[in-house]
Amino acid sequence: MKKIAVLTSGGDAPGMNAAIRAIVRTSLNHKIGIIGFRNGFEGIIDNDYVTFDKRSVGNIIQRGGSILHTSRSLRFLEKKYRQVAENNLRALCIDGLIVIGGEGSTKGAIELSKISKTKCVIVPATIDKDMAFVGSTIGFDTAINTALTAIDKIRDTATTANVTHIVEVMGRNCGWLGILAGIGAGAEVTIIPEVRTNITKLAQKIKHQLNTGKKGCIIILAEGGFSKGGTSLANALKEKGNFDLRITTLGHMQRGGSPSAVDRVLATELGVNAVLTLKDGFSDVIIAKPVATIEKVDSNKVVNAKVKVDMYLHDLIENTA
Repeated sequence: MKKIAVLTSGGDAPGMNAAIRAIVRTSLNHKIGIIGFRNGFEGIIDNDYVTFDKRSVGNIIQRGGSILHTSRSLRFLEKKYRQVAENNLRALCIDGLIVIGGEGSTKGAIELSKISKTKCVIVPATIDKDMAFVGSTIGFDTAINTALTAIDKIRDTATTANVTHIVEVMGRNCGWLGILAGIGAGAEVTIIPEVRTNITKLAQKIKHQLNTGKKGCIIILAEGGFSKGGTSLANALKEKGNFDLRITTLGHMQRGGSPSAVDRVLATELGVNAVLTLKDGFSDVIIAKPVATIEKVDSNKVVNAKVKVDMYLHDLIENTA
């Protein structure tokens, strides 16, 4: 493995820059050349790239967005443009490609692998966490905290004015963000794409909450959880009762901002291992850290044990210094 490339594709997610940093510095520490394609798969088609050195990725771990920018490439859906991309990869002598992105980006990488000699691995980055088996994705934790910060402020005014607020979060096809934001915000209701909403029962629940002394209610709505979004939901509820409703759509603010500590660590861990995976000869794999199940640990065992740091995580710092 002499030379690899990295790109960010699809919707942006906080922590993409942290992953780029980890990939670049790990590659260079292992004497592997590294370039970055701009604008996702469009960059491979257009042969638009930057050559990295260690200083190229200095002071970016805390920045949101992606220094390589990102896009959803319609051209890449066509086989003739994927062949153009492969020709460019061959001309640049690229041995491995790391794609940072979500489900759509993964599908693009799979299609490229069918015609390419370049080994390809994927680092999952999507605020929706809409990829099976991979656990938390880069950007997910930050997006939850961004949503919670906004919802906490809305809760203050909802309680003061005794108003029911519908807060629409992202999640067109997946309710993970809505669920965790709902739990963290103490929302009365969370509406997600995976569960069909009974408007009559929902209206009855809100009425009961308000009639028993509740001061304001918060409804978390994943964007794909109800037909035509918050306005449609509000209209449907108003048909069932005299509700005082407000709608707040958080939208793309959930994609922005500095990544949380959780996302910076996850991005670094996945980025380092993406390079090492290519170096070991693997291809067509997603570098993931699946969620662990809840366990019961004896309290005496905890209080009597010496606390140890995870040296594996410590070594990630060495790999990216």
